[in-house]
Amino acid sequence: MQDKINDIKIQFEKELSAVHSSKDLEQIKVKYLGRKGPIQDLMPFLKNCTPEERPVMGKLINDLKEELTRVCEEALNAFQVVEQRARIEKERLDVTLPGRKRFLGRKHPIYLLRDEMISILAGMGFSVQYSPDVDSDYYNYEGLNFPPDHPARDMQDTFYISPDLLLRSHTSNTQVRVMEKHQPPIRIIAPGTVYRNETISSRSHVFFHQIEGLYIAENVTFSDLFATMEEFWSKLFHKQVEARFRPSYFPFVEPGVEVDIKCTSCGGAGCRLCKHTGWLEVAGAGMVHPEVLKNGGIDPEKFSGYAWGMGLERLAMLLYGVKDIRMFAENDLRFLAKF
Repeated sequence: MQDKINDIKIQFEKELSAVHSSKDLEQIKVKYLGRKGPIQDLMPFLKNCTPEERPVMGKLINDLKEELTRVCEEALNAFQVVEQRARIEKERLDVTLPGRKRFLGRKHPIYLLRDEMISILAGMGFSVQYSPDVDSDYYNYEGLNFPPDHPARDMQDTFYISPDLLLRSHTSNTQVRVMEKHQPPIRIIAPGTVYRNETISSRSHVFFHQIEGLYIAENVTFSDLFATMEEFWSKLFHKQVEARFRPSYFPFVEPGVEVDIKCTSCGGAGCRLCKHTGWLEVAGAGMVHPEVLKNGGIDPEKFSGYAWGMGLERLAMLLYGVKDIRMFAENDLRFLAKF
């Protein structure tokens, strides 16, 4: 028995000398002190001992177990101290180094403009309404006086999902929805993204942003539209802006007009921005068509109204001097950092 104990000690000390980490030491501890270890294998020999030898042999085995346990614990503590120091040294921070610069996020230039426009129009008494990007043909076209065979549908190349479902081509899909739920007076704006199947170029894209305006009440006239437009542009450009209105055609208004403002760059003298005309086209507008009022459940004999729509990208290009509409969708941080 003593020879076996000595052999276990020698082998243990040999393997312990080759250990270089607490992880390896744990494996040695399990190997010698575990349930399947060499110390546990000595226990069956006690059965062959005489009653007088058994307590002596049992004490030798127990002393061996306690000695190996003590040696393992001391070695483990030593390894843990060394490893902790190494880890602290590796993770140590030099507090004298300059900190990493954290860049603040910014709003996209289109949303900067949108929020400013909403703020101006809200201050003029308009509430904000939203409608879905994916809508039915009725709310996007038919309810706005676009019959199925109407040639005006060709003016807007539409993304159809199904024969009756599409990506809205303008935020005018808000108009009939609001009329169905509310009776005049109605004074709302509808900001949102619109989609058109167009060739992407420096001046057009397959998606862009609009703000739709709608005012319906008794005795609303063109003069109300003119006054609202002139007031809005003056507040947006932070100076008095002269506007003009040219006859135009839109199925959901009658009569319809294109809205121009005197060039904010040259003051009407003519420059590259306004193509030397002195004027900038900024919106389409007009008096709400009686058929649209009927589709919304409003009596056109009693109420009248005006509506307008404007593209945010076009305005942003004018305000910020951007020459390519694609820049707003490319997420180039060098471009976005300018705003």
